[in-house]
Amino acid sequence: MAEAHQAVAFQFTITPEGIDLQLSYQALNQIYLSGVRSWKKRVSRVRNSLIKGVYPASPSSWLFVAIGILATMYMQSDPSMGLITKIQQHLPLSLHMSLSTQGQTMVSALVFSTLLWLSLILALRFCLKLLLSYHQWMFEKHGRISNTTKVWVPLVRLLSSRKPLLYSYQSSLPHLPVPAIQDTVSRYLESVRPLLTDLEFKRMTDLANEFESNLGNRLQRYLKLKALWATNYVSDWWEEYVYLRSRGPIMVNSNYYGMDFLYVTPTSVQAARAGNTITALLLYRRKVNREELKPSRVPGTVIPLCAAQCERMFNTTRTPGVETDVLQHWLDSEFVAVYHRGRYFRLWVYRAGRLLSPREIEYQIQRILDDPSPALPGEEKLGALTAGDRIPWAQMRKQYFSSGVNKRSLDAIERAAFFVTLDDEEQGMRGDDPEGNLDSYAKSLLHGKCYDRWFDKSFSVVIYKNGKSGLNAEHSWADAPTVAHLWEYTLATDAFQLGYTEDGHCKGEVEPSLPQPQRLVWNIPAEVQAQVSSSLAVAQALADDVDCHVFPFREFGKGRIKKCRISPDAFIQISLQLAYYRDRSGFCLTYEASMTRLFREGRTETVRSCSNESCAFIKALESGETEEECRRLFQLASEKHQNLYRMAMTGAGIDRHLFCLYVVSKYLGVESPFLKEVLSEPWHLSTSQTPVQQMNIFDLKNHPDFISRGGGFGPVSGHIYIFLWN
Repeated sequence: MAEAHQAVAFQFTITPEGIDLQLSYQALNQIYLSGVRSWKKRVSRVRNSLIKGVYPASPSSWLFVAIGILATMYMQSDPSMGLITKIQQHLPLSLHMSLSTQGQTMVSALVFSTLLWLSLILALRFCLKLLLSYHQWMFEKHGRISNTTKVWVPLVRLLSSRKPLLYSYQSSLPHLPVPAIQDTVSRYLESVRPLLTDLEFKRMTDLANEFESNLGNRLQRYLKLKALWATNYVSDWWEEYVYLRSRGPIMVNSNYYGMDFLYVTPTSVQAARAGNTITALLLYRRKVNREELKPSRVPGTVIPLCAAQCERMFNTTRTPGVETDVLQHWLDSEFVAVYHRGRYFRLWVYRAGRLLSPREIEYQIQRILDDPSPALPGEEKLGALTAGDRIPWAQMRKQYFSSGVNKRSLDAIERAAFFVTLDDEEQGMRGDDPEGNLDSYAKSLLHGKCYDRWFDKSFSVVIYKNGKSGLNAEHSWADAPTVAHLWEYTLATDAFQLGYTEDGHCKGEVEPSLPQPQRLVWNIPAEVQAQVSSSLAVAQALADDVDCHVFPFREFGKGRIKKCRISPDAFIQISLQLAYYRDRSGFCLTYEASMTRLFREGRTETVRSCSNESCAFIKALESGETEEECRRLFQLASEKHQNLYRMAMTGAGIDRHLFCLYVVSKYLGVESPFLKEVLSEPWHLSTSQTPVQQMNIFDLKNHPDFISRGGGFGPVSGHIYIFLWN
């Protein structure tokens, strides 16, 4: 194979005169450069570990502490109050014999300085953790800031004034608190009151009181014990039981998508768009590895958010199991997996430690597009195994992909940095009905043909024939804001930094000796092909059942809503409640996703958007109450929703606590009628806002058309409405 020849550093032949050694100095030089790059990465990781390990102090601050201690000792003063002398007495005998008394004192002073420095770091970190545990600022109205918050803000700024690395705040973030069980139960009853009749509510209240006074306290003790021991009492169980243990298809049900620019396509050359997109993604990976990205913060504040989800962004695959899936993460790979017209390729994007230029990657992608070879038997629709039910895929993987050529090819996909699909369709706003095409575009990103994406990869990038792009992300390793951050960086870097030539090609030069992309080889027996057909039928039925409508709304935006002193999120949520009421003549259990990344390893919490206040407003509006009364009730509903959202963000939500109590009950083997009923209640309306323009790298003033549509996700059941907005 071509890449095997490129790896040969020397050749030798045996002749009658002896061994004729022919060194390839170019190849040896490339090996040397690759080793240098590897050692640079190791040194960088050690340096980053030291910097973030002592944050909010700096490594150089040790020198100031040591000089200060030595200076005071020089002036015949003992700042250690006798500790330096005690350290000197306990120095190893070898130091006593080899060093003078003055040298022993110097070593003891340095040891004391180091211990004092570490103690100061722990104290600063503890103070920062206490400050970040204060969340009352979120509940204060604009212009009515308390004295406590006025003092708190400069203290947070002071302790976080140094330039942090991506993970610098991780050890200073507070742990997610376990709410009091009586608080969770009362909030739950309040959330379901507008959905139940008086008799139903009385029955649920009796169940809740019985649970709170008996089994609930027992389960709560176990949960508090876990919260003391674990970093986050929710996240590991949430990842395992909500995502990884699901045995149904992850396509549509779990994976979500991100869209390209809405009105602009930087180039119509498919290979060129792929070249810049792949380059931008790998540049982002480099920033993640070097921790050069700034930590995400609550918008408009200095409050950091947890960055743990970035760790498994690249080189990660969800592997199927019979009972549960597993997330596997490898060290940085130097290749990506590419799918085109039923064939799989391994594309090397580094050569001897050097990232290929965008033009070189375009050249390699074009080679794949021009490759006339047909798909092998069973190869074209192999990806359907990742789109169907998990148990058959796990069984096929274990029996037919655990050795030989199939294992080598599967490893190339699973260990790749990410997956790339070169789609043979055109998508985006085009033709006579440009906005109408957005529905097809969204469905294509959500599920494609059900076999031309590798849904197990952490994310798959899709490059369409007309240059449009998008991505499909697996959900278990991270939530949408983390992937949106990655995708925004990719789009902005592609359009504004890498750019294209006048004829739409990538910039840069091409090294002519680049090896051909490696075609992956498979041996697919009839049993696997039969399962591929079965999984594809399941996936296609699921895809056909999804109705998707995407449209731009230009009448007004969040700016006008804010001028009315109303939260845009609350405005949308109450509007959705009104729409559902007019459609179904009633109210329903409504899910809105909120993040808990104010806490270490935090993920999401549920905001139950249907409240007594929102229902009161809708009933008043529909019954023809006066405008003044409707305004008053709308204001109350908006304030209530904002309060629910803030409570969810600050660890006082309902659903994650009840979920964990339910998991504990299952471990203990006890049944709770209350928890069983709560966890089986169906959501009929699921809502979310996709974050866009998180990064300050979009020049929307000079380029207003470069706006991303954001993304979306599919319904998790057949009786639910999904609504997303940007």
